[in-house]
Amino acid sequence: MRYATIDIGTNSMRLLLSEVRDNTFLERKKYVNTTRLGQGIDKSGFISEDSIKNNIESLKEFVDLSREYACEKILCMGTAALRNAKNRDVFIKEAKLKLDVDVDVISGEEEALLGYTGVIGGIKIEDEAILIIDIGGGSTEFILGDQSEIFYRKSIDLGALSLSERFFTSMPESEQELDKAKTHIERNVFSIVSDLKQIFESDKLSEKFDFKQLKLIGIGGTITSVSAINQNLEVYSMEKVHSSVVKYSELKNQIENIKSMNLNQRREIAALQKKRAEIILSGELILESIMRSLNMKFIEISEFDNLEGLVLKNIQSKNI
Repeated sequence: MRYATIDIGTNSMRLLLSEVRDNTFLERKKYVNTTRLGQGIDKSGFISEDSIKNNIESLKEFVDLSREYACEKILCMGTAALRNAKNRDVFIKEAKLKLDVDVDVISGEEEALLGYTGVIGGIKIEDEAILIIDIGGGSTEFILGDQSEIFYRKSIDLGALSLSERFFTSMPESEQELDKAKTHIERNVFSIVSDLKQIFESDKLSEKFDFKQLKLIGIGGTITSVSAINQNLEVYSMEKVHSSVVKYSELKNQIENIKSMNLNQRREIAALQKKRAEIILSGELILESIMRSLNMKFIEISEFDNLEGLVLKNIQSKNI
């Protein structure tokens, strides 16, 4: 069966075209448009008319591609920007009226669950505890589990676009701006790290897993971009990014390099999508804080994420 799954995010709109048989992906094609649905939402609480127009146009492009691919099902989800926007119903109604598409605005916890489902479907997990991190444009999800169960999931309103809009006014960013952004990140990450350590001290997990052996897996545009930059890819490749590993020391070096660049220099990074150049440092600062707080030496990257998770969830719900 052929599926189209669409993720309408704060910074980007993404499309997965896939053919699936017996819970196995036979073919996967991904597309991304930087649509900035969430631009300015932190300040105004509303999606602008221009953003609605641009995102409806992008959604039409993706729906047309889905129909060309002969998808039998089109599944569309909205995440942080639509969760937080006071006028989200305007966008949802336009999508239905103009394109006959139902946009399902999912909770942060549901987004985390779909991310976990996608990762489990694409990466071999041994008898080990995993922590999945999804750094988006407007939120970051944390999912702690193993190959068969979730122990903890949390979504926080901390994302690459929202952080950049809140703290940064120019590139290179000033030391004062960076310090304020880092303080804000630390405040948000601290509570998550405290939760995770407390969970690992519980009887259920302490007997089975060692916190020091926790495996960190990353999904989402920030983290996949970090891997692509780390590999010096001339052209982005899902195959080369999937299951790749980035060391904490490599991330630190990347941050130091990007910190010194202006916007035009960042846009010249071959592996980096042009419009992501504006927010890549914000996303990397969030990732650095998480890895340092958890004392993680490396992170494994997954190209299977909530888009694949939405497909698998749909299949599983039909089999119940």
